[in-house]
Parts: sequence; C-alpha cells; structure tokens
Amino acid sequence: MKRLHVHIKVEDLAQSVTFYKTLFDAEPTVEKADYAKWMLDAPAVNFALSTKNCCGSGGINHIGIQTDSRDDLDSITDRLKAAGKSVFEEEQKTCCYAVSDKTWVEDPAGVKWETFVSHSPSSTYYGVSGAKT
Repeated sequence: MKRLHVHIKVEDLAQSVTFYKTLFDAEPTVEKADYAKWMLDAPAVNFALSTKNCCGSGGINHIGIQTDSRDDLDSITDRLKAAGKSVFEEEQKTCCYAVSDKTWVEDPAGVKWETFVSHSPSSTYYGVSGAKT
C-alpha cells in the first residue's frame, strides 16, 4: 500500500493534536512532546505534525508518499530521474521517530516531496529524544 504523507509544522502541538483527533476521530499513532502522527486507512494517509522545521517555513512542511517496499521507492526514484528531476537520496535516515530510506524532490512550485520506506521506529526525531511529557 502507498500512503499520501503530509507533514505540517505547528506552533502549538497540543492544540493541533486536539483539533486533528477531533477531525480524524482517532488518537495519534505516535505522540511525543514535539511530534504527533496518525497512520490512517481512510483516507490512506500518514499525517504528521511537529514543532520542528526541517523543510519549509511553516504550515505545510512537506508532502510525500510512503511506500511499503524498497522496490516501490526505487521505482518512484527511477521515474523522477528519468524525467530529469534532481533528487536527493538518503539511506537509513533517522527522522520523525523512524529509520527510513528517502528520496527528496521539489515540484515546479518549490514544494518539497519526500518518498520513503520506513524500516523501524526510533526513539529520536533527529537524534534528540522527544519523549512524551
């Protein structure tokens, strides 16, 4: 299965978590002091909030596609390269409380897209613990 991935930078995580719990009628799958994530099946989306800003200036941090396999990730990466897009690849990257392989690309409007496959959970966001308080 492939899932749309949306990551939004927020100023007040608690307020945003409350809003999205109501909107999705679901508790977060992962909740830390600086991060929350829902893995929803309807719609199929990996929806994340964080107080960190890895990719943008606020609001939509980045959009992506989460794949279930390295083969799917490689297929998407190959299509982007064949279309002449400049991609940035990362392997075994610890980010957002998971270890993943990733391919990054910008769309024509400058929106950052992340395509990734996650291998395992991590206790850190970027090597910094974010235990729920």
